[in-house]
Amino acid sequence: MHSAKGFYTVGEPIIDEKSPAGPIETRWDRRRFGAKLVNPANKRKLTVIVVGTGLAGGSAAATLGELGYNVKSFCYQDSPRRAHSIAAQGGINAAKNYRNDGDSVYRLFYDTVKGGDFRARESNVYRLAQISVEIIDQCVAQGVPFAREYGGLLDTRSFGGAQVSRTFYARGQTGQQLLLGAYQALARQIAAGRVEMHPRTEMLDLIVVDGRARGIVVRDLVTGGVSTHFADAVVLATGGYGNAFYLSTNAKGCNTTAIWRAHRRGALMANPCYTQIHPTCIPVSGEHQSKLTLMSESLRNDGRVWVPKQGGDSRAANDIPEGERDYYLERTYPSFGNLVPRDIASRAAKHVCDEGRGVGPGGLGVYLDFADAIRRLGRAAVEAKYGNLFEMYQRITGEAPYEVPMRIYPAVHYTMGGLWVDYDLRSTVPGLFVIGEANFSDHGANRLGASALMQGLADGYFVLPNTIGDYLADGPFETVDSAHPEVTAAVSEVVDRITALLLVNGDRTVDSFHRELGHIMWEHCGMERTEEGLRKALKLIPALREEFWRRVKVPGGGEGLNQSLEKAGRVADFFELAELMCVDALHRKESCGGHFRAESQSPDGEALRDDAEFSYVAAWEYAQPPVLHREQLTFEHVEPTQRSYK
Repeated sequence: MHSAKGFYTVGEPIIDEKSPAGPIETRWDRRRFGAKLVNPANKRKLTVIVVGTGLAGGSAAATLGELGYNVKSFCYQDSPRRAHSIAAQGGINAAKNYRNDGDSVYRLFYDTVKGGDFRARESNVYRLAQISVEIIDQCVAQGVPFAREYGGLLDTRSFGGAQVSRTFYARGQTGQQLLLGAYQALARQIAAGRVEMHPRTEMLDLIVVDGRARGIVVRDLVTGGVSTHFADAVVLATGGYGNAFYLSTNAKGCNTTAIWRAHRRGALMANPCYTQIHPTCIPVSGEHQSKLTLMSESLRNDGRVWVPKQGGDSRAANDIPEGERDYYLERTYPSFGNLVPRDIASRAAKHVCDEGRGVGPGGLGVYLDFADAIRRLGRAAVEAKYGNLFEMYQRITGEAPYEVPMRIYPAVHYTMGGLWVDYDLRSTVPGLFVIGEANFSDHGANRLGASALMQGLADGYFVLPNTIGDYLADGPFETVDSAHPEVTAAVSEVVDRITALLLVNGDRTVDSFHRELGHIMWEHCGMERTEEGLRKALKLIPALREEFWRRVKVPGGGEGLNQSLEKAGRVADFFELAELMCVDALHRKESCGGHFRAESQSPDGEALRDDAEFSYVAAWEYAQPPVLHREQLTFEHVEPTQRSYK
């Protein structure tokens, strides 16, 4: 038992054995050449399950089908088009350097490692930067309608954490357009018979036979039927777990069940405390809210962030003279201004609100003002760039951003943590691959804006299709059917869990428990964490979980559509994950990126890393208490320094 805390034990270190050595520029090429291949005739004998149909899952299923594998694709939505990737607004990074402003693959690599506060693997990040240029070509070939500048080249704009303009976009609906590109590629494979599509189907457990991932247990959300599906490999592309906080920018259906069930079956969970708080969210308006709405980071290209200089200034924004406004990001970070990375912009907003200078109800907001841009560019130009975002803001708040500044405040958005994977995207369960936001691999402690779409498509279109063959070349594996003892045991666990949730028949709704859990997490494991707060959370969460299993009310039955039952299963998993998130945050006695420990900050309030003690990935094994396995990070090309955007 770890003497300092007693919340975890320490196990053997973990090593990424697939990461190549040698010059970083050629590692991906050498890994691809060194990987075993599966010939086209043998691919037809192999089956791959892909869970999730967002950018990572949709592109992976389409590409694997195109390669000739038999693919089974699963999503809990009524259509793959409803995956949460569709909500991404701002853009996708790529090192094309169309602007001729000094960008390069190496600079994108550098910005990403630095932006992640030196807590990501160099090999993975360099590969991501390399592949970024191929993603744009692939998507243009699919017909994704990227914005173009007057000469016909694709247009770009700036995003946080970079001084170059490398973000490709399709107005404020980039995620939607990219997802439709992946979906049409997926639909082509469905029509060709190479992808078998299972919508309205939720994965509730991973089937592991003889140490290998061989299938999944699912529930049909319409009929309630529990069934099994088998394959030679399983790919999880199920997104992040930000909804552990209840209020987040994620769709209400986003959850952790798929990766948490895999974690319980032996897949290590890496860096679960690394949560991204996005600085440009519409502020909370009341207890009635079930989610929050994000305003794209792209707005920080032309919008200026400010608060009144004096606390308690209740005048309308347009009544506050220029000299009495504090453009605090431009003042504090002159080199990057309003385009500092998300973690820094979020903490800065919290800081000015804590000082009593916040605006709007409860003082929990700052202004994002477009008056200068409208004067400089004209309303028509601003409307062409951001029109649908402005319209969305006006519909939600009743205020027109052309006339008054937007009000924004930080909110939970993206999770950098996820299942641990090696360079090949393999988890610690043989045969289980994890891609996109569901893994931990590329963003370190903070994701730069417009890099989520880049990672999802890189994993799905380019990385996984090249690395999964190295595993599948040893197949096809021994046939597994529903009568196998490990399969029947997994099905029984799923059925027993559903039955247990229905039998409690208590007096509290699922949402009431979820909201209370979210409040604990936001208060104690949100934008700022302290040892005292985390220890408090680690008492409150187990007590609330115990109450959940005594008092939760799940109306209806297990047969047929029952959304309360769906939510109850997901919230039960959030309780367990939330506890691990707090343990991870408590053990990491440093500040880095999205993990800000109040006890570890520089004199001017910036995150203070401890590279001597914590330059590692924290990979947790499921146990009571959890077991910590460290993967040491080495930096050969980017020297870790105190991050500065001033």
